[in-house]
Amino acid sequence: MQIGDWAVLLAAAAAAGWVDAVVGGGGLIILPTLLLVVPGITPQTALGTNKLTSLAGTSTAVATFARKVPMQWKVLLPGAVIAAITSACGAAAVSLIDRELFIPLVMVVLVAVAVFVTLRPSVGLTMATHPPTRRKVILVVALAAGLVGFYDGLLGPGTGTFLIITFATLLGTEFVRAAAMAKVINCGSNLGGLLFLAVTGHVLWGLGAGMAVANVLGALVGSRMALARGAGFVRIVLLVVVVVMVIRLGWQQFG
Repeated sequence: MQIGDWAVLLAAAAAAGWVDAVVGGGGLIILPTLLLVVPGITPQTALGTNKLTSLAGTSTAVATFARKVPMQWKVLLPGAVIAAITSACGAAAVSLIDRELFIPLVMVVLVAVAVFVTLRPSVGLTMATHPPTRRKVILVVALAAGLVGFYDGLLGPGTGTFLIITFATLLGTEFVRAAAMAKVINCGSNLGGLLFLAVTGHVLWGLGAGMAVANVLGALVGSRMALARGAGFVRIVLLVVVVVMVIRLGWQQFG
């Protein structure tokens, strides 16, 4: 690759790290860029290289959020393990599922998310008056980790977004805390998908490591901005990212 190609990839990785740290959806930046810039790369290798890049960024975001946001590690760490397992299963199931039907379903869900957040402006802006029971937190985290983790291994775009919406809606968690929780689960799903794709030989380690550095820098900036500007900022970015994801997936499917 030429120097210009590296510049494009590093810029994309940094932008994806910022977006991922705030609301998720960075894969929509990295994956198309890899497929466009790297000659002959297969979709599976692009996905594996993206997992390596994203794992570095999400890990950095977790460390940054954890300094300021209370984390229920006894619930979130097992959730991350569940996400790792189901993400590996999702990556293994890619060839068994008709993605032509799956993508429109994801688009419908994303549109529903955008409508819900728009019509319920209070969701995610404040903590619930009555905190959920520990049993409910465990159940929601486990189910979200299992289902969204599988989706991350299978397709990927918007994993963090789905997790944030789930935690904000079902647990009454404000967006910044929901984003912090989502990053822990997302770390697990990235690791599980990466391990499966690495074993099957679908990771460009040198390229992924270089992009990981840029992704970490973007994640540092994004997580600090989310902490500094609060839930209202995260809500706006979430809506913008969801709209972009719908347009991008629609173009991919029907364009």
